[in-house]
Amino acid sequence: MNIFTQIREFCINLTDSRTFKNAIVLIILFNSIVLGLITSETIYTKFGDFLELILSISVVIFTIEIILRIIAKGWRFFLNGWNIFDFLLVAIAFLPESGAAITFRIFRVLRALRMVSSLKKLRHIVSAILVSAPHVFWAAVLLLIIFYIFGIIGQNLFHEAFPQWFGTLGDTMYTLFQVTTLESWSMGIARPVMQVYPWAWCYFVPFVMMSSYIVLNVVVGVVVNATSDLSDDDDIKDVKEKMKIKKVTNPEIMQEINELKSMIKHLEEKLDKNESK
Repeated sequence: MNIFTQIREFCINLTDSRTFKNAIVLIILFNSIVLGLITSETIYTKFGDFLELILSISVVIFTIEIILRIIAKGWRFFLNGWNIFDFLLVAIAFLPESGAAITFRIFRVLRALRMVSSLKKLRHIVSAILVSAPHVFWAAVLLLIIFYIFGIIGQNLFHEAFPQWFGTLGDTMYTLFQVTTLESWSMGIARPVMQVYPWAWCYFVPFVMMSSYIVLNVVVGVVVNATSDLSDDDDIKDVKEKMKIKKVTNPEIMQEINELKSMIKHLEEKLDKNESK
């Protein structure tokens, strides 16, 4: 077994260990807290140098972690989108933070996003949102059509008595957006309108049912299903990846096993000869 194989197996065992992963998550969390503390002028004035030292140490740790993971996975490291995401976040830390590029200092807050890539459940949620984006888009188109239809109806029915809410199509659609969020829609908008138009509930109730309860719940259902599917797929990928790593990184072990089998067979033949004598 050559030295490179030993180093790679060490990196694989280290980066796959739960202790290592938990330690990185804690460092990311601590780094995120420090990033929040330095926004306070009072705290930064007293402990600024110490906080900057902690951030610098965190960058070193994250860099070492990425290097270990690249050694462990080899070129396959860059086949995973989350690995590329982690790599870019660490690379941002090496952008210059002085002179004309001082605005890059703000990018270091992006390191807090490492929490998303480090926690499996958060990765599933983000991936599910991205995967379900096309379905969410069409749900948004349906919601826009509903807004447009009810906007035209509401503008024609209520613009004279309530021009501040239904004066134009734009005002009406913004009012309907507030109704969709269920923020003061009843006491703030619907009931005042119903005092002038008692039948106005026939307008508001169907709109709330379609926009807030039906369409939005469809979106939630799409994201939940995508999350479940991605969770199952990710588990399968993890198993396949581990099997690939074992096949690639353990040829020496298989060779040793074959040698042991040959030795055992040779000993058995000797025993048989002794017994025959």
